[in-house]
Amino acid sequence: MEKFIINGGRKLRGEVEISGAKNAALAIIPAVMLCDEPCVLENVPAINDVSISLQILRELGADVKFIDRTTISIDPRMIQDMPVPYELARKMRASYYFLATLLSRFKHARVPMPGGCDLGDRPMDQHLKCFRELSAKCSIENGIVDARADFLFGTQIYFDKVSVGATINAMLAAVKAEGLTILENAAKEPHIVDLANFLNSMGADIMGAGTDVIKIKGVNRLHGAEYAIIPDQIEAGTFMIAVAATKGDALIKNVIPKHLEPITSKLRKIGVVVMEYDDSVRVIGQETYERINVKTMPHPGFPTDMQPQLAALLVLARGTSIINEGIFDNRFRYADELRRMGADISVDGKVAVIEGVDHLTGAPVKATDLRAGAALIIAGLSTRGTTEIEDIQHIERGYDNLDGKLRAMGADIVKRTVPESIRQAI
Repeated sequence: MEKFIINGGRKLRGEVEISGAKNAALAIIPAVMLCDEPCVLENVPAINDVSISLQILRELGADVKFIDRTTISIDPRMIQDMPVPYELARKMRASYYFLATLLSRFKHARVPMPGGCDLGDRPMDQHLKCFRELSAKCSIENGIVDARADFLFGTQIYFDKVSVGATINAMLAAVKAEGLTILENAAKEPHIVDLANFLNSMGADIMGAGTDVIKIKGVNRLHGAEYAIIPDQIEAGTFMIAVAATKGDALIKNVIPKHLEPITSKLRKIGVVVMEYDDSVRVIGQETYERINVKTMPHPGFPTDMQPQLAALLVLARGTSIINEGIFDNRFRYADELRRMGADISVDGKVAVIEGVDHLTGAPVKATDLRAGAALIIAGLSTRGTTEIEDIQHIERGYDNLDGKLRAMGADIVKRTVPESIRQAI
């Protein structure tokens, strides 16, 4: 067990390079299974969830080699029809993408129910619906999803609610199905567009990604490709808010400013100065910030994965801010931890009311999930005193060398191993 120790009060300055997008990588890595030739993926983030995805591929028979720290060669030709190991699937939510790729390749898939952050009820009904619409039979027994089909046939699928995961799974399953598949009420996130671009680079025929209607003409085979994953908009947004919270001045590099517009818009309303360039943004923090109201929504709305980080900034804004969580039921677990640091937050269901305070003070806290952990780091950077954050394995699931990047910008943050005696006491 490890923890972060942060001595707050230092302004973040300089520049930081954003890594590849976690959510894009976790869809693209399983997608390699759909082709019959090796692929090379560039700009792959060095995070725990990616390591788990690659380990699943190896367990299934793929040959995975690192060309350098962020470039990976994957040869899927030796992959076998076998279940995804339980101990790996339970560690992350995105393990369910192997359902679609195994089903497409072998017409049979067995994948344990996925794990990941506890953000409330996250049913798989829309995922199973799309498989069934494509002519597969699906069941869940003993915690394992079993999907099988003689053939997959293109069809028209309407999602009852916008679901990023279900949209991705439908794309992966339909890309080699016979005929035309039309996905309606599809999610529009940037990583869905990135997945479509990757599949098209291998010979797929996908149109409309980034809109709510995606059309997929099935193809017989896909070939290998070299592909660079897009920058991570959530990592970029996290650094933007960290700079603002510390009243710093920094250049955030390797970003797509268009993807950051929902985040940039809210930061400007608060009073943060954000300057956009071709592939970077400069963030200049201010001495005071103003209250805002925000509701998380599917893209192009404000992303739920940025909600905790924004809250960590709003606790320092003047006045009363209101956050309405429009995606997940259990996204405010971090509120108790921020209250330990002096924040004034009250939560009622999916609504949080934040009364701005003059400052926060350091305290021992725990990361309850990935983005909550990022919020606590932001709060710790802006505090007076020392903050110790435990359960940082949640944070390292989705951020590549976060503490190292922050240190390069002037933060006083170190990682320490919790002694065995303390672990047992906990």
